[in-house]
Amino acid sequence: MGPSMPPAAPVTWPLLKAPPTPLPQRRLGPFSVSAIGLGCMNICHAYGEPVPEADAARLLLAALDAGVTHFDTAALYGFGVSETLLGKYLGVHRDRFVLASKCGMTGVDLRGDGKRVRVIDGRPATLKATCDEALQRLRTDVIDLYYLHRWDKRVPIEDSVGALADLVRAGKVRAIGLSEVSAATLRRAHAVHPIAAVQSEYSLWTRNPEIAVLDACRELGVAFVAFSPLGRGVFTSSPPDPQALHAQDIRRAMPRFAPEHWPRNLALRARLVALAEAVGCTPAQLALAWVLTRGEHVHALPGTTRVTHLLEDLGALNVRPGADVLAQLDAVFAPGAPSGARYNAQGEDEVDTERF
Repeated sequence: MGPSMPPAAPVTWPLLKAPPTPLPQRRLGPFSVSAIGLGCMNICHAYGEPVPEADAARLLLAALDAGVTHFDTAALYGFGVSETLLGKYLGVHRDRFVLASKCGMTGVDLRGDGKRVRVIDGRPATLKATCDEALQRLRTDVIDLYYLHRWDKRVPIEDSVGALADLVRAGKVRAIGLSEVSAATLRRAHAVHPIAAVQSEYSLWTRNPEIAVLDACRELGVAFVAFSPLGRGVFTSSPPDPQALHAQDIRRAMPRFAPEHWPRNLALRARLVALAEAVGCTPAQLALAWVLTRGEHVHALPGTTRVTHLLEDLGALNVRPGADVLAQLDAVFAPGAPSGARYNAQGEDEVDTERF
């Protein structure tokens, strides 16, 4: 069993919805999971210094105790650290949740000096080797949902998906997913092996999936998993200060946080805050509730490092914004309203998603 954890302090935001019990469920491929899952990147990757291991353990176990049954990690996150933490603290509870991880984008020591560089590699042999390593770190003999983290455009999608299908036949993976792909690529992949889920960035200020992928997923019976549904922290009660971000924070390279774009985006956030106050919830809860209204096949996958924020996020499942509020959100955050691209040039080149 995992370590005993003290109760979390309450969130001080005055309009806080508590999580429902039990959490509402949605279909994720062959599985039924909580409509809001937990993305496990933040605990060790991308947003500054990794949190202390005890804090990561507290978060993971609190999520499980709160009824979260969808945990999402990747080989890339902390170059294996996130998978290792899930294996260490949730491995003994393996029958209580659906485990998702990703391959195809990992850290490689290219110079032989111990410093890893992020590499996209979708070759079949690489994907299979990454899976074997992940199974060891996760302390399990099967991964429920295994995503291709990024499509390696040097490798036909059919070849990469074929390798994942081999893992299904070998009993190492139960279902296959894709991340940050277009509707056309999804259809090509689905013709090789059924795709259970597509995971892409989707939020009030990143609505690219509405161009084609959301509808393609609905048509094919594929779940859509929205990562960064809180706009990389912008829609939380304490938005980031771009000037104070950690030197290793990936948002430093994202145009929307640059000085020439940030004031306009902060003004958009203020409109969200006002609407949340009118609804009677926090801005994060309204942003998550909006995502979940986009279709019964849509899942929200926020990430956090704090138990209080986790419980706040789950409270979004008790928020029911009316049609007028949803219409106002759609208008305020219409495509083109946010200032700046979501990724820099390199990041945009690495994804396969449609763009406005």
